[in-house]
Amino acid sequence: MMKPYAGGCACGAIRYEVTAEPMMSNDCQCRQCQKDSGTGHGSYLVFPRAAAKITGQASSFDFTGDMGTIKSRAFCSHCGTPVYMLFPTMPDIFVVRAGTLDEPERYQSQMVFWTDAAQPWDRIDPALPAFPRMPPA
Repeated sequence: MMKPYAGGCACGAIRYEVTAEPMMSNDCQCRQCQKDSGTGHGSYLVFPRAAAKITGQASSFDFTGDMGTIKSRAFCSHCGTPVYMLFPTMPDIFVVRAGTLDEPERYQSQMVFWTDAAQPWDRIDPALPAFPRMPPA
């Protein structure tokens, strides 16, 4: 039996548990992820939404990515931790920020997106498949 992926915000007001393996995991070096993370990239695990259970009330804001995709970033209104993302046009997807996992060592990046926006000081494993923007669907 698979061990669930669990995590949440820094203060514990928002928790999640996912009972599926990630469909994908990636690092993204776009400017939005840099701003959201306060560093050179964001690290994400993509799960089927049906496998995720969330407790606590997240605040969110919507923004449009560089490729036109609307993203809803969910964060804790108490401690400010960005926890997960939802996509209104892809309701079956639940995206977790790797740093919010209770066991962040379970995160294994499979690829890197938006290397065109990478900062020279943010070095990600050069052996990973990398894409200048989003990879082809």
